Formats: sequence, structure tokens, C-alpha cells
Amino acid sequence: MHGQLQTTGLRPPLAHSPAPLATRPVLLISGVLAAVLAIAGSRYGYFGDELYFLAAGDHLSWGYADQQPVLPLLALAMDALFPGSPLGLRLPAILLTAAGVVVAALIAREFGGDQRAQVLSAAVFAICPQLVAEGRLLATSAVDPILWAVLTWLLVRWVRLRDDRLLLWAGATTALLIQVKFLIAGFWLVAIVAVLVLGPRSMLRRPRFWGGAAIALAATVPTLIWQAANGWPQLGMVDVVAGESAATGTTLLPGALYGAGPVGAVLLGCGLWWLLRAPRLRPFRFVAATFLGLAVLFIVVGARSYYLTGLYPVVWAASAVGLRPHLNRRAIRWATSAACAVSAVVALSALTPRPLSAELPGTLPNIASSGWPEFTRDVADALHDLPAEEQVAVVASSYWSASAIQHLGPEEGIPEVYSGSRGYWYFGSPPEGTRTALFVGFDEETLRRHFGHVEQVSTVDGPGAINRGTPIWLAEDPHLLWRDLWPQFRYMHIGLG
Repeated sequence: MHGQLQTTGLRPPLAHSPAPLATRPVLLISGVLAAVLAIAGSRYGYFGDELYFLAAGDHLSWGYADQQPVLPLLALAMDALFPGSPLGLRLPAILLTAAGVVVAALIAREFGGDQRAQVLSAAVFAICPQLVAEGRLLATSAVDPILWAVLTWLLVRWVRLRDDRLLLWAGATTALLIQVKFLIAGFWLVAIVAVLVLGPRSMLRRPRFWGGAAIALAATVPTLIWQAANGWPQLGMVDVVAGESAATGTTLLPGALYGAGPVGAVLLGCGLWWLLRAPRLRPFRFVAATFLGLAVLFIVVGARSYYLTGLYPVVWAASAVGLRPHLNRRAIRWATSAACAVSAVVALSALTPRPLSAELPGTLPNIASSGWPEFTRDVADALHDLPAEEQVAVVASSYWSASAIQHLGPEEGIPEVYSGSRGYWYFGSPPEGTRTALFVGFDEETLRRHFGHVEQVSTVDGPGAINRGTPIWLAEDPHLLWRDLWPQFRYMHIGLG
């Protein structure tokens, strides 16, 4: 066997045999985290992005201007299983986040960590503010990091076992990740360079590595066809994300460390050091180089601070293995208890709903997950005050608002809504022949450039309504046909209203 490994250019697998999985404490942490996320997720109405995923699910496609198909597909499926239930919609994110605790422990096990290191790795995952906060919402920032953790576990496990089937699974995981976010392409770009420089270079010579790459590429073809047919709109999201980060003053490294939490931030530094310096972890140096390289890449392009979150578990696992000599059973019991308590506190108290104020233009929304029914009701009241015989198109300035009206509007008598905001622009334009439109948001000057008559007929001001103060305009007599007018209302920034 050793000779066969030599002739194929492979080193023998790492010498250690993995310790048994610390099943009981790890599953306890995972179960408690799932429970507190479910409780937290049941306390709030729909978040704006969740409504957008529901709207995108109603217009299911291989591609969108600002996302990939997995989240809309999940939203469509969960709303069919649990109609009208925000908690039901969030179950995939909750379960995935809880499963991430187990993945974190498994990575520590592959590094040679005993049960103490596994529990520490799981505990740090469970008290990470970013992971806990996002884990109670259906969002790409809840799904993407867990799949990244699975991918890194497969790669670390391959380094130990040299079982090339793991590379095929890594390709399949990448194929799924691409359908969540194109961000994983950046990971592989940096990781391949890191492997070439630091090893194990044999990974790149394995046929099944390229077989996995072929799986990922094949899964990408349909969405690339959609992007090409629609002018590659996702390329514009790079500038949008950078602009939004600049608008909020968010810088990647401080934001990433803040999201990791005090303990997680310290252990990120320790883990990177041990990955680069510890002889036992020398075969895994490419992991640290990938983390650091991605951080540089994301800083250059102005990425969001949470984009690195998917690499936290593998670095924490390395840190847990490095700290193993200093851990005893009492420390592990304390880590388990602290993880359960802190995850509960973060999930239940740090996520108090805060309505988004219309007086804060240009800022990114906070946890704006209450007030959408009241908002929709105000729009419906304005629509119903118009003469019944008129055909009126309802147009919202924000994809959040349009999504809320689409999901909640039918119960209020709003049959359809349109928006030029981000991917919503591709869902359709007002029908030709419609001479009257009710615009939610926008400014008067913009509307007067395109319509002969514009007047404000109402304002969003109902008690508890989100975006209070948003103007509602009646616009009549468009200067152009809608097929010529609609491109003028296409924009990629968030916008309010």
C-alpha cells in the first residue's frame, strides 16, 4: 500500500486515528441552539429579504439579478408546507445552523482533536453572534456559511485520509454553494493558489478533484446562460455591495471580528497561528492561507464583513486542537453550559425587532421584521380610495416593499405589484395600456419626468407600519409606453419605500 501511494505521488495519510466523536455534549449544544433559534424565529414577522425570497420563488428561475435559485426554491417549498408561517419558512436555516455545531466538532476531530477539543469547537460555534443572529432567518448569510464549513471539513478529511471520493463530494457541495451565492468561486480561486504554494499539491493532480470541478461547472451552466441572456446583472452587485458597505461605514476586518464575538475573535487569531506554525497541523497550512487571502480579496473589492464567516469553524477547530493540553473535563462542562446559555441570550435578547425608519435614507436596514402587514394595509387603503373603474398599476420603489405587497397584498385586495428594484425588475412590468399608477416611495421630480399628472394621495403612517412617512403618489398619463418607460425605473440599490 505504501508503495502504491509513493508511485501516485501521494504521501501516506496522517498517522493519527480520529478520536470518538463527543456525541452527547455536541448534540446537546446543537439541540439547545436549535431550540433557542426556533423560539427567536417565532417572535418576529417576515424579514424584508425573506419576503423577497418568497417573491422570487413565485417567479422561479435559474438565475436572478442579485441572487441564486436555492433560497427562492427553499422559500417556495417551506411556504407550501407551512403557509403564512415565518417560523416554518425559517426551519431550513435553523436546522442548518444547529447542524453546523456538529460540523465544527467533526473538523476538530479530523485535525486530531479529542473529545475536549471537539466540544470546545462546537461551543465556540454556538456562541458566535453572527451565526446565531443569522441562524434564525432564512437568508444566504445563514445557509452559505454552513455549506462552507461542510466543504472545508471534506477538504481537511481528504488531507488525512486521501480518499478521493471526498473530492467528488467537495465538488457536489461547491455545485450547491454556487446555487446559493457565487461567492464560493472566490474561495476556490484563493484556495488553489494556497495549495500550489503550501501543498498538498497532490490534491490538484487527482482526477476526482477535476471530476468534482466538472460537477460544479455543469451545475453553473444554467445560471450562466440566464446571466448572459440578461446582460450579466450580478456583475453589478459587486459595486452595489461595496457602496452599501461604505454607506454604513462597515469595514471587513472590524466587522468580521465583531461578528465572531470576543471569544471567537481571539480563537481566530490562535487558530491561524497554529495552522501556520504547529508541526502537527503543517499539512493544513493552506487553510490559513486561504482565510488570509480571502480577507485581502474581500477588502479590495469592498465585500460585506460576514463573507468570511464560513471559514470560522475550520480555524476555530484548529485553535481548539492547539488548546487541548490546557482543557480538562471541568473546562469542557463549563464550555458546554456557557455555549448553551450565551446562544440563548444572543438569540433571544439581541434580536429585538426594530422598525426601519423612513427618516434614515441611505442606511442599510436593521432587523426590519415587523410592520409589513400595516405597511401593506396603508398601500391598499390608498389604492381602494381611487375610482373603481380605473386600471391601476401598483409600483414600489424597493424590492422589500414590493415583496411585502406581493405576499400580503392579495388579502388586502392588491392583485399585483411591480418594482424596478434589483431582481424585481425582471419579474415583469405594468401591462401596456395602463395609464394610471400608484407609486409607493420615489420622489416627485422623478415621477414628473415620466408622467403628465402627479400628486401625492397618501402616506404610510399607520400605527406600527414599517417605513412610516413613505409617500404614496398617483401618476397618470405616462409619456411613453411601458416597454420604453420601464427601463427608466431599473436600479440596483436598496431604496426605501
